[in-house]
Amino acid sequence: MSNVQTEHIGMNRTGIQMSPIDSKAMQDVEPALMDSDGVDEMALAELRSEYIANADALGSVPLPGTITGAVTMGVSMLKGESPQILLDKLGERLAYERTGTRLYDALITKCEVMLAGEISMTIEDLEQIRADEARHFLMLADAIESLGGDPTSQTPSADLVGVESLGLVQVLNDPRTSIAQSLHAIVTAELSDKAGWETLVALADEHGLSDMVDRFTQALNEEREHLALTQTWYEEAIGLTYGDVEVDELPAQSQLQSQSPPPP
Repeated sequence: MSNVQTEHIGMNRTGIQMSPIDSKAMQDVEPALMDSDGVDEMALAELRSEYIANADALGSVPLPGTITGAVTMGVSMLKGESPQILLDKLGERLAYERTGTRLYDALITKCEVMLAGEISMTIEDLEQIRADEARHFLMLADAIESLGGDPTSQTPSADLVGVESLGLVQVLNDPRTSIAQSLHAIVTAELSDKAGWETLVALADEHGLSDMVDRFTQALNEEREHLALTQTWYEEAIGLTYGDVEVDELPAQSQLQSQSPPPP
């Protein structure tokens, strides 16, 4: 079974060109029916605005469950810090790393059936990345506990990334998706993961938590490696070759660089 994505031409009837007579009739309507003067859009916007104005927040950061944790948070807030934001983002990354292990579990299962020798990715590679994600999860749980938090609670940002990643989980677990399509979802996940760790390193640094900064920086570097590997595997899976083109010197990128203001 080939890993390189080769989409076939089939009886895809989703486009309007497949039914020119009916599509012409559908577009042949009285102008008055199409002219709503924006009334419908305004009514919908007003309805949405009412829901937004009256909606509750997306959960809350739980109070520390221990006296030590409560004292630690209180002292931090008296200093003008925002420990609740750090705990929220720690919960976010913990939830995302848990999802990451599940994504790689699904990809490993798919590769055990479909993987051939056309791309450099191996199941051992995927198992190593999966182990990294699980290790990051445990490290984050320890970090939350060290601040007096409860790693089993769901913070607002943890809730958010859970919803955001639902589509990725569905892609990986869909038996119809190819390895190339699955890797596309994995690259999307790794891009978000890298950005999340960068934020977490900055937050830990703002709170003067040097030990966390060191551990989170190591995790960030590992996630950067994951991203580089999965991007390479995805490009191999779709048969992408850059030939003689230097990607860093593409005209569009050069133009953007020339328009960028000089550093202060």
